[in-house]
Amino acid sequence: MKAPLSLIAASLLLAACSGPAPRPDSGLQAPPAWHSPHTAAAQQDNRQWWTRFGSPELERLVEQARLGSHDLAAAMARVRQAQASAVIAGAPLLPAVNGTFNANRQKLMRGNGYSQLNADSNNKAVDYFDAGLSASYEIDFWGGKRAARDSALLGVQASEFDQATVELTLLSGVANSYAQVLSLREQSRIAELNLANAQSVLRLVQTRYDSGSATALELAQQKSLVAAQQRQVPLVRQQAEEALITLAALLGRPVQSLTLSDQPFARLNWPDIDAGVPSDLLARRPDIAGAEARLAAARADVKVARAAMLPSVTLTANLGSGANQFDDVLRSPFYNLTAGLVAPIFNNGRLSAERDRATARQQELLESYRAAIVNGFADVEKALNSIRSLDQQRQWQDEELRQAQRAFEISQSRYQAGAADLLTVLETQRTLYTAQDQNVQLRLSRVQSSIALYKALGGGWKTLETKKR
Repeated sequence: MKAPLSLIAASLLLAACSGPAPRPDSGLQAPPAWHSPHTAAAQQDNRQWWTRFGSPELERLVEQARLGSHDLAAAMARVRQAQASAVIAGAPLLPAVNGTFNANRQKLMRGNGYSQLNADSNNKAVDYFDAGLSASYEIDFWGGKRAARDSALLGVQASEFDQATVELTLLSGVANSYAQVLSLREQSRIAELNLANAQSVLRLVQTRYDSGSATALELAQQKSLVAAQQRQVPLVRQQAEEALITLAALLGRPVQSLTLSDQPFARLNWPDIDAGVPSDLLARRPDIAGAEARLAAARADVKVARAAMLPSVTLTANLGSGANQFDDVLRSPFYNLTAGLVAPIFNNGRLSAERDRATARQQELLESYRAAIVNGFADVEKALNSIRSLDQQRQWQDEELRQAQRAFEISQSRYQAGAADLLTVLETQRTLYTAQDQNVQLRLSRVQSSIALYKALGGGWKTLETKKR
């Protein structure tokens, strides 16, 4: 008994000395500041970043997406799978205990029987009952079992971060699609107003043509412009319907059951967002955290593969009892203790190949981790650069729209008075239509850039940091 007890004590000592795996090092140095110029803002708790766009309807749609999205539900199911796998991987760290009970009857069909059967012509049936309790435990000398458990636990973390990534992608997609629906509705409204405006000018040209003060060419040119505006109206409506269908799909429901209010696009605001410093991004983005967890799991898998190349010791204990009568089944107890040593001698290179595969997998995930960090930095830089550029464009575009509106009103009045030709009116109309459409598109781009920055920063990173602790 001393040898098995010594082995158990040694394994427990090794288990006590093992600690959590250190955080993997990417080997990359985060820049001290962002390259893209941006305006600093007060730091906010962004766990519900979508509430800062000032749209209660967007908040309602986000909650519907969280409850109805099939992609998010699938990600949650993958988390439960990983949790079950972690329980399975951690089971060998404790002894496996099994209980048995057997009832056996052998009956002599003819003849006088034989000694092993212990039956004769007078007693043709032999009954036997036994009960047993067995426990087996493989001592984790090399830490392979614990490393397998750690790898599975890190896999749970990775799946949780993957779920957070799916949720962040989903919610940003909902916000983007909702903004597109509102902007296309606004563009449709503008197209209808422009059509009405073009038709008003056409009536003026028709009146002048009927009176002989306008040419047939001028009438044809204005009719062409009206036709172009009529073509634009169903096109924008089609795009608005497609955006609505996309939004409904993100919510996990058919478009027939989705009804939106008539909220004006201009009421959808964009907040000031604090980008922090680049080093904070490592703790903010769930995709980076997931890549880090998978890399740590791969390091544990290498340890598992190396431990498989070393000898293993298994301890087994059996406690049982048996009798020929059921009432006496527990009156003759016995025990059996065994210890076995197994060492790999020849496996045609399989174990070393598995170690090499685990090592190569670790290197692959290290490069993926680095790529996730670099791509994260790039996403933030792009969003910051886009916000800055769009803010500058909108300043001048507002002035462009004001002047285009004024130029069209002046040209229309001068044409009506006969002081300007129709070509001037046509040019100012086209300029005004383009400026109005560009104004809506720039506003949409600005909203989407804010959404992209939230996504690039990891969305609700406060929740992520709490989870990592």
